[in-house]
Amino acid sequence: MKKLYYDSAYIRTFEAKVLSCTEGKKGYEVVLDQTAFYPEGGGQPYDTGILGGAHVTAVHDVKGEIVHYTDAPLTVGETVTGQIDWDRRFRNMQGHSGEHLVSGLIHAKYGYDNVGFHMGSEEITIDLNGTLTWDELLEIEKKANRMIWENLEIYAGFPSQEELAKMDYRSKKELTGDIRIVSIPNGDTCACCGTHVAKTGEIGLVKFLTMIHYKGGVRISLLCGEEAVMDYEKKREELQKISVFLSAKAGKTADAVEKLKNELMQTQAKLSETSRKLMKFQADQLKEGNEKICYLGNDLDMTELRHFVNFALEGKKGEIVLALSESVNGGFSYVLGSQSEDMRALSKELNGELSGRGGGSSQMAQGTFFAKKEELLSNLAGKGFVMA
Repeated sequence: MKKLYYDSAYIRTFEAKVLSCTEGKKGYEVVLDQTAFYPEGGGQPYDTGILGGAHVTAVHDVKGEIVHYTDAPLTVGETVTGQIDWDRRFRNMQGHSGEHLVSGLIHAKYGYDNVGFHMGSEEITIDLNGTLTWDELLEIEKKANRMIWENLEIYAGFPSQEELAKMDYRSKKELTGDIRIVSIPNGDTCACCGTHVAKTGEIGLVKFLTMIHYKGGVRISLLCGEEAVMDYEKKREELQKISVFLSAKAGKTADAVEKLKNELMQTQAKLSETSRKLMKFQADQLKEGNEKICYLGNDLDMTELRHFVNFALEGKKGEIVLALSESVNGGFSYVLGSQSEDMRALSKELNGELSGRGGGSSQMAQGTFFAKKEELLSNLAGKGFVMA
């Protein structure tokens, strides 16, 4: 089978003879005598498009044979027209060429190898076997974009064995036979089977998104070309919305968010203190000397329930104090405390009888009861708990 995408990555339509067509798990599997559809490989996704009126949904290299997966059968022996989804292909070309430029620049400056590359639907990722700082990565981005603006010629082809012997090129594995080389002047020379743009200017733009530590090195995510521009537009729109919400200029939103965060922390601290005081006030209203006492509050969180139990125990309102609050999932959050009795045993007993779950220490346990309110109160009354 002739691989037309190696003749030119810019072939959008072509004619080919159908050599075979069989029904498979992914639709129909079609083999042609030649194709411009690129099969998935080398980190680059497969092409999609139209073939003889059928939709090409995937393309794979199966044991050296390029198989086109279509949603309709094609007639064996017939000559059909293939049409590549050019928008998808060109985005992949931009991304793959951008990755080569970035990987080559990093290798040249730091000696790190690209040990993993994936072009996903949302971003491109590159795995390196060494670490970088974000500032160092941004310097690579600046240099890559300068080389894009220089509109340098990109070579993609099969050099002779004599020419190959003189080349210093990157490769993830040992290769034999005809080796396809993609080379960017002063940027990168690498063995690669993918499709690429003819000049760096067509990459348009390289923009790094994130960098994380990964398997002893780093994983970089980036976008190229139109994908990078669209990502910028999306973030610009989000920033504009945030700017309006915060009544702040676009360049001052971080300061506004920090101010809002500080104000929120102060408010939360005041609310927490007010809540603590309220729990102490509620606990102080209880009569002293009860053996078992139960308090049922409204919309209280675990921290508030713990505060109530602690204050009640400190005020000697009861030997055992149980604080409850109906939770959003329909159950009852609880905190159970005592200065003399083992709460783990009592918590386990109550959980078994009231469809509960939870646990804790000998002095304090917490969890949730899922029994109905009437069943809950009846059970507690039977165990001698006095409702506060």
